[in-house]
Amino acid sequence: MKFKTLAVAAALAGLGAGAVLAAGEPQVVRQDMMKKVGGAMGALSGIAKGEKPYDAEIVKASLATMSEVARAFPEQFPAGSETGAETEASPKIWEAPDDFKAKADRLAADAEAALASLPADQAGVGAALGAIGKNCGGCHEVYRVKK
Repeated sequence: MKFKTLAVAAALAGLGAGAVLAAGEPQVVRQDMMKKVGGAMGALSGIAKGEKPYDAEIVKASLATMSEVARAFPEQFPAGSETGAETEASPKIWEAPDDFKAKADRLAADAEAALASLPADQAGVGAALGAIGKNCGGCHEVYRVKK
């Protein structure tokens, strides 16, 4: 079980290293960050659905990843990065940056709250995902252009 936890942590850290390599390209950094969140969400979803056994270390790592990414994500949208690298970022991000940041802050706060009161079982992970998922969906509805 420890090996699996280390493998997940290493994979999540590896995705972060990819973002550092592409630091000059905010669109690529954003995409890498969303892949990290997607991986974390997938791990939690598997537990919530009972497809994977509950593992506190995976839950901790996934929630921490979501919080870290959400806190840093709004800074990855400088002027001039509205296009390129097949970005799915909506122009609305640059039109309402305060709302965009507030949505990211809500996601981070919900992930941090779940981390602080770490879900102890499958049902707890499912409940935490309910709040977190609403944040993801709410932001995607407004600030993501589906290609």
